[in-house]
Amino acid sequence: MSINLALILTLLTAFTGIVYLLDVFVWHDSKRSSEESRGGRQTLVEYSRSFFPVLLIVLVIRSFVFEPFRIPSGSMMPTLLQGDFIFVKKFSYGLRLPVTETKILETGSPERGDVVVFRLPQNPSINYIKRVVGLPGDTIRYEDHRLTINGERIGLERSPDATPADPVYVENLDGRKHEILITNTYSVKDDVYTVPENHYFVMGDNRDNSKDSRFIDAIPESHLVGEAVRVWMHMDGLSWPRWDRIGTKIQ
Repeated sequence: MSINLALILTLLTAFTGIVYLLDVFVWHDSKRSSEESRGGRQTLVEYSRSFFPVLLIVLVIRSFVFEPFRIPSGSMMPTLLQGDFIFVKKFSYGLRLPVTETKILETGSPERGDVVVFRLPQNPSINYIKRVVGLPGDTIRYEDHRLTINGERIGLERSPDATPADPVYVENLDGRKHEILITNTYSVKDDVYTVPENHYFVMGDNRDNSKDSRFIDAIPESHLVGEAVRVWMHMDGLSWPRWDRIGTKIQ
């Protein structure tokens, strides 16, 4: 069972805010209620006065500024590791209301190479993270671990830091270089894809172990959550945090 944290946080903020307003404009001058009911009500008011500002600040930051996200798998290796905790910039692709995800302000669109968090179209309660490869209207060919976008073959070379046995390569998307992981001799799901309007074609950097647009189709613009920008913690299971991961900028 999935938990909708945005809904819970919104309801708690609304409830404490309503109690606070009732106390200010209605209950404060009421003389009819019994001493016992006022005592119980006063406890509720005190809790609401204490929690409402905190909940409101958290709701605003989480909905419109930054939201924390934990990397649950290795599909974005070597860029992101399982156990990384990252910040997602919520205002990169528009401001959206919490819960309904209705866009209220346009602030920008994804660019090729952006690492984005999105709601899975088949199950919007689940968030995925992948890299934007194709923009609306693009024709994407993926063949033998190489991308061709609108007829232009994308640069791919072995990482200079890789050992002979290390399958790490550097991909160049519109001048934005990032590392990808190629583990199989034969590439997975070779095909040609056309990106519909208002959709984005996304792929994991772990190209042979990623459930991305090759399998789940292009992602609607309405399902974008935000841009992944920085790692703020790494902890996988009960192991010690990896201090070298803290503060890493997501390329």
